[in-house]
Amino acid sequence: MSLLPATTVSILAPDDAYPASAVSSTCYASPRPRCKLELTEGSVVDVIEVSPVTPEEKQNDDAEGLARSQPQLKTKTQKTREQIQLAALCWFVYLEGWNDGSNGPLLPRIQKVYGVGYAVVSLIFVFACVGFVTGAVSNVILAEKLGFGKVMVLGSLFQVVAYCIESSAPPYPAFIFAYFINGIGLALQNANAVGYVASLKENAELKMGLLMATYGAGALSSPLVATQFAQLPRWNFHYLTSLGIAITNTIALIIVFRLKRQGECLAEIGIVDADHSSSEHSHLRQIFANKDVHLLAAFILFYVGAEVSLGGWIVTYIIDARGGGPSSGYITTGFFSGMRQPSLIDVDLSLDYAGLMVGRLALLWVNEKIGERLVMFFYAGLAIGLELIVWLVPSLVGDAVAVSIIGVLLGPMYPIAMNHAGRVFPRWLLTGAIGWIAGVGQAGSALVPFMAGVIAQKFGINTLQPVLIGILGLMTVLWALVPHSSRRPD
Repeated sequence: MSLLPATTVSILAPDDAYPASAVSSTCYASPRPRCKLELTEGSVVDVIEVSPVTPEEKQNDDAEGLARSQPQLKTKTQKTREQIQLAALCWFVYLEGWNDGSNGPLLPRIQKVYGVGYAVVSLIFVFACVGFVTGAVSNVILAEKLGFGKVMVLGSLFQVVAYCIESSAPPYPAFIFAYFINGIGLALQNANAVGYVASLKENAELKMGLLMATYGAGALSSPLVATQFAQLPRWNFHYLTSLGIAITNTIALIIVFRLKRQGECLAEIGIVDADHSSSEHSHLRQIFANKDVHLLAAFILFYVGAEVSLGGWIVTYIIDARGGGPSSGYITTGFFSGMRQPSLIDVDLSLDYAGLMVGRLALLWVNEKIGERLVMFFYAGLAIGLELIVWLVPSLVGDAVAVSIIGVLLGPMYPIAMNHAGRVFPRWLLTGAIGWIAGVGQAGSALVPFMAGVIAQKFGINTLQPVLIGILGLMTVLWALVPHSSRRPD
């Protein structure tokens, strides 16, 4: 606690009363000041009265400081409520993974139904990208005006509307406009969900990893369903399954968070921090002026873009470049969650290994052993090497195995970046900054796949792998530019 402004002052004390260093320590470090101070002209401080600290008082002061520095123990009710909140947020992230994992198996059928090429079908990603950016910018403003709970429910309702439109297989302009609406909903929810989990204090890395692993679980499930619907006359009914999950997501968010602000929801689980009073303020100007925010946002944009591009276009690549059959949609399951023993039935590359979902949990010990910053370079290097194998080795099974292992390596990157943001940014800016980073990252899931589609339209689907290698290399450079150590003043 500082008693004076940050100006140069002189402290006068009798030599035989107290050493100057001791006076300074007592006045500024002790929770209870031991001296009376009187300001005089020239910012000179005269010590009028000094009383030394007794051993008993010093022990009491140390105990008080220790108590303030340690987190308050939570009650059983608060712990249960936190688990319920985390489960509700994980259910949304499951839907987010479900949404992204569906695109790969459905893209070839969408092309056939609407009679469009790679570039035109990639408008799906363009409209989703515009929706994500719109949602990310809107979230920074809406979070202050409406609060956490209302913004989450609003985002979920956008998704409900989008899936209603898509499930009817409308004309192509209306179909891709639904992706725009869906993008807004995903960005609003993603930004707030990640920011909320980043505000949790106990076992933060594990909880962030669990949240992100749930994305992999959703992306694991959806290709299994979407591949079946892609071969049926009513292919668009796949979006009815998405609609059902979206409705349950809306209900869960209303019941669990009850449209409350973030500070209120955190208080219910025993987290009370003065910094949270400003956690829902937009701080728009401060966020945009912080170069570290933009570095992490760029990294996440290309990371998510590479992840969704590989998961979205790999089916088309396997069918067109490697001669796979319609069941090649199952390879997306291998990328997003894992791989089981490959059984070639019409080149059915159904996999069950550890991918995005398992990688985000199984590699936690590797992250801790090597260090979260350094391990990112290790994962990126291995992923680039495996991409070279997919590009240069014409093997169906080999490509499928390599893609699934790439999923394992990419899995931990997102939660590591979010945890690093929590260490770099000041607490009062943390939620807004993470929200913006997450929103921009979601835009990458649309922008980069569209770029890949346009390049494939002009030069062929074989360009997918060199494009992904370039993106992974750019990610590595951006991560090297992110600050090494904490810049947080708190």
